[in-house]
Amino acid sequence: MEDAPEHAEAVMAKRAPRSGGRAARVAARAAPLDKAVRPVRPGMEGGQYRPLADADVLRIHNAALDALETIGLADAPPSGVLAMTAAGAVQGDDGRLRFSRTLVEDMLALAARDLTLCARDPDHDLTLSGARVHYGTAGAAVHVVDPETGDYRDSTAQDLYDAARLAQHLDNLHFFQRVMVCRDIADNFEMDLNTLYACVAGTRKHVGTSFSDPAHVAGCMDLLHRIAGGEDAWRARPFVSNSNCFVVPPMKFATESCETMEHCIRAGMPVLLLSAGQAGATAPAPIALAIVQAVAECLAGVVYVNSVRPGAPAIFGTWPFVSDLRTGAMSGGSAEQALLSAGCAQMHRFYGLPGGAAAGMADSKLPDMQAGWEQATSNVLAGLAGLNMVYESVGMHASLLGFCPESMVLGDDLLGQALRCVRGIDVSDESVSLEAMRAVCLDGPGHYLGSDQTLKLMQSEYLYPALSNRMSPREWEEAGRPDLVGNARTRMQRILSQAGCTIAPDLDRAIRAEFPIRFRS
Repeated sequence: MEDAPEHAEAVMAKRAPRSGGRAARVAARAAPLDKAVRPVRPGMEGGQYRPLADADVLRIHNAALDALETIGLADAPPSGVLAMTAAGAVQGDDGRLRFSRTLVEDMLALAARDLTLCARDPDHDLTLSGARVHYGTAGAAVHVVDPETGDYRDSTAQDLYDAARLAQHLDNLHFFQRVMVCRDIADNFEMDLNTLYACVAGTRKHVGTSFSDPAHVAGCMDLLHRIAGGEDAWRARPFVSNSNCFVVPPMKFATESCETMEHCIRAGMPVLLLSAGQAGATAPAPIALAIVQAVAECLAGVVYVNSVRPGAPAIFGTWPFVSDLRTGAMSGGSAEQALLSAGCAQMHRFYGLPGGAAAGMADSKLPDMQAGWEQATSNVLAGLAGLNMVYESVGMHASLLGFCPESMVLGDDLLGQALRCVRGIDVSDESVSLEAMRAVCLDGPGHYLGSDQTLKLMQSEYLYPALSNRMSPREWEEAGRPDLVGNARTRMQRILSQAGCTIAPDLDRAIRAEFPIRFRS
């Protein structure tokens, strides 16, 4: 069996004429495919994997409703208290808001479903319905990792812009949420502006961002209106969403973040309702109960959003993380994390709401074997579970403290394989027809290499990674033993050398004259 690949090559070479046929096929395989016939593409349906039985989902749902009725949430800002009590929430003598089952059900009925997240390029719009799966980035890393030296350094606005440019040219990344903090900018408003503009200038895909202060939303909206071509154009196609940590687990509203969320809702910006408790620390240790708390907090967010503006676009962002209970440190690369995110995907589908959670995080400090299994396990499970928005799926190391651009490029291959798992196996009259078998076994050469069926399916059924090495050991030696991370760095540098600013030059100059933009384009 060890000789099978070389035997197959020999059979193919003997059968095919030496007229460049193989080279022609390789060239054809490398040519861009129409999105409709690609082996993987954005928005494919997941949902094959279900870590929770139907009875488990109902138990979690009922426990979350009980928590909202009996425990409630503290620390809502006065504006939020006013909106939610007007809708039917009750504020107790302890200051906590409690939510009846009827109120939650009424607000779920108002909540936006089948949501489209717009991109500046409509080809990259994301349809969040059912179990349609999209992979993208997120995070607030404070370091950039150099895999060649192993060094960690402070992240900058230029790093963020470069990461956005990479995202624009990586097909299996479907959206770009900021991956790191611009630590070279001391002023918080300037940091928010530069974070937003670095993302939007780098990619025409949908962008997610955060605001460090409610007062910063208005100035950032001015920038977005300039980019969109006016406020009306922005409201028609809002291409940026607000990643909003509206709760401080356990079961408290984050007062300033909630005020920011209200501003964003009124400005027409979609909101990610992000509950990020850490199991064993700020969330309960049992995986099921960690999901209960996250669901309860996000249901409170649904009540909040729809009290402010019924039907406002919001993503049900249950993001419970895992602790290593020996140390209390975050363990984003664990199997428990993969189960948490997959279980949350089931809850999103139960409610019929667009949902997002985190996957693909590595505790490993560098893009190595540990990072590979950590990123692959959770990304595959999240996709198979039908998670609409898989955040933090590539590039994140050291439990979200470090971002590695080479790892982001490697992650594009990894996500391709995850998406191929999501797509599953095509079982149809054509795919199980015995005609090809008869032609080969009874009248043909005894193999399927070069058959019409094989050639027809080689691009639409099979995915070919850009960087993963499938050479034989002999070929690998002859090629100079190519290194995976080195190849990723080469591809990264090639992309960055060719990827320009996605904002028109005249508009970019005008924006830089008006706003304090600190990175080069």
